[in-house]
This record gives sequence, C-alpha cells and structure tokens, in this order.
Amino acid sequence: MNYPSFFAKILLFGEYGIIENAKGLTIPYNFYKGALKFSDKDEQTESRNALKKYSDYLEKNMPGAFDVARLKNDLEKGMFFDSNIPQGYGVGSSGALVAAIYDEYAVNKLEKNNLSKDKLTELKKIFGEMESYFHGTSSGIDPLICYMNIPLLIHSKDNIDTIGIPQTANGKGAVFLINSGTPGETGPMVQIFFEKLKQEGFRKTLQKEFTKYNDACIDAVVKGKKDSLFRNLKNLSTWAFVHFKPMIPKKIIKAWENGIKTNDYYLKLCGSGGGGYILGFTQDFEKAQKALSEFQLEPVYRF
Repeated sequence: MNYPSFFAKILLFGEYGIIENAKGLTIPYNFYKGALKFSDKDEQTESRNALKKYSDYLEKNMPGAFDVARLKNDLEKGMFFDSNIPQGYGVGSSGALVAAIYDEYAVNKLEKNNLSKDKLTELKKIFGEMESYFHGTSSGIDPLICYMNIPLLIHSKDNIDTIGIPQTANGKGAVFLINSGTPGETGPMVQIFFEKLKQEGFRKTLQKEFTKYNDACIDAVVKGKKDSLFRNLKNLSTWAFVHFKPMIPKKIIKAWENGIKTNDYYLKLCGSGGGGYILGFTQDFEKAQKALSEFQLEPVYRF
C-alpha cells in the first residue's frame, strides 16, 4: 500500500511569538518529506518502537480519536515512518509524522480540501495535542502546515487563513537556510523562552517590539513590499540578537551580527533554535553566499 508523503515546513515568521498570539507565516518545504511504509528489515526497528510508544500516548491521552488497534497491528506487520526530514533542525520532522498518523488513523478525519477557518482552528488544536508528545507543548502549527501543504497565515491562535505568496523563480533575492551543523532540542529552548516570559521587561519588549516587527514583515511578504520587508527584517534580526541569544547556535553568532552591520543579509531563528537550521533573507543571494562562504546555504524561496 502506498501512503501519501508529507513535506517539511518552514516558519518564515512567528517563532515563539505565536505562543503569545503574534502573527505567523509558514510555508511548505518540499525538499524534505516523510511517509508511512512497510518493511520487514530490522534497521527500521527503532522507528517502529518509537511509533509503538507514540500509539500508547494517543490511546491514553486522546481516547477514541484514533484507530489505535489498527495502528498497532500495522506496526506489528512492519510499518515505519520513512523520512529524510532532519530531526532537530526546525523544519517539521515531528509535524510530518503527526500529519501522516492523523491522515491514516484519525477516526473522524477532517479532509484538507476547502476547510473553513473554524475547521482549520479545530484541526490545529488536535495537532497541538498530538505533537505535545514530542515537545512537551505544541501550537499545532507544524503538523497543520505539513498536512495542508500550502502557505498558512496565522493571525492569532484561533484565526488561520490559507494564503498565496508572490515569488519569482529566478529572482535575485532569496530566503535561504544555513545549516548550523548540530541539531537543536525544542523542549529546552521553549523552556528558556517561558523563563524569559516571567521577566516583565522581556514580556513588554516581546509584545511591543517583536510583535510589531514580526507582523510588519508578514504584511510586507504577503503584499510583495520588498523595501518594507527588509527594513523590518533588520529590526527583527537585531531584536532577536539581543533577546533570543541563548537560542542562537554559537557558531552562527558572528555571522548573525555581521549581517546586521553590512545589510548583505539578515538572519533569524528557524523554529525554536539552539541548533538545526537558521533562516536567512537577502536581496542579493550571490552577495550573501560570498559573505557566508564558510556555510552551506540552501535557497528556499526566490523573489
């Protein structure tokens, strides 16, 4: 049996902010994908064992929502999750798995075609419960984008739209990924964020400054306003350099600061940070490649 593939995702804007109801903008990233498959080979034992533990979690925490008996039976028959999405890199490895499990085993599945806003919000909540197994807490956004496979604009926790984004295949500018070389762990990074939220000064700057720059960047992308995008990107990157420094991989810090100084590119977190990928934006991809020659850059989106 051929199961559908679910692609990776990139949260362009909204990391951490969406936890506090800032806007978010997320797009599919079809370079990586995962799908449920069957195999009798022993090397898939680790994946199957992980899925067995996950099936126990779904049975206990979301009773009646999934056909867990069939899921467990399929795992005994050799099913596993075949994925090339790197784990701990902020591109949705657990989101794709959650989407695949939901698609195949949800009892009252919400089909992805023409979902209303209310249904999108309902689906996001379900995915949040499902993905909490992996991260301790989850907004549900990652599995939602992996499941829908179209760009999503998050206005707030309960207000999500599907959206089109203007792009030019051979454009000079680009959104790109930098590989930090080491995976990150979402749980500890999110814990750092929640500890910071206990500080009144951090809460205020998050609400007043981060949200302002983040939302302005999203508005500029959606409307194709390049000048506004890069003006606000500089502010956002500078803010993150000061307030999200614990989440920035150490080997990226100098490059992050250099982008702010030269304006050749701007960097931001891709997901929770701590490792994995870092997201970059530039108006001249060739110039950014030269400035970041010690790193391997993966273009995601051209404009």
